[in-house]
Amino acid sequence: MKTQYLSLTGLALVLCSGTALAQTVITQQPAVSETIITREPVTGQLVLTPAQRTTVYRTIVRERPVTPAPAAVAVQVGQPVPAGAQLYAIPETVGVEVPAVKAYKYMYVNNRVVLVDPATSVVVGEIAE
Repeated sequence: MKTQYLSLTGLALVLCSGTALAQTVITQQPAVSETIITREPVTGQLVLTPAQRTTVYRTIVRERPVTPAPAAVAVQVGQPVPAGAQLYAIPETVGVEVPAVKAYKYMYVNNRVVLVDPATSVVVGEIAE
């Protein structure tokens, strides 16, 4: 009888300890080096103040003489640029003064600076003088 009692007690301890282990939750925050940063494509139109638009246009035209795209190139906000269109990096001085445009590329068409999302090749804004 004593043997049965010890066997049942041992069995109860084993079963109870299994239940307790099943309820234990261990959480761990990922290290900073494990964090992955991805850049989502931009949708919609880029909104800039008049002062920001002037800064972007004047700085690009003054500091970055580029070969204008042919006048026949049709670009429209929300549409992709034609395949093979030459895109240029935003000058560092513009990125410092207007951080909102730092991630974009641009092209110069019909006296307009056209801002393009490089991930999607979609026009997000255009600035005329």
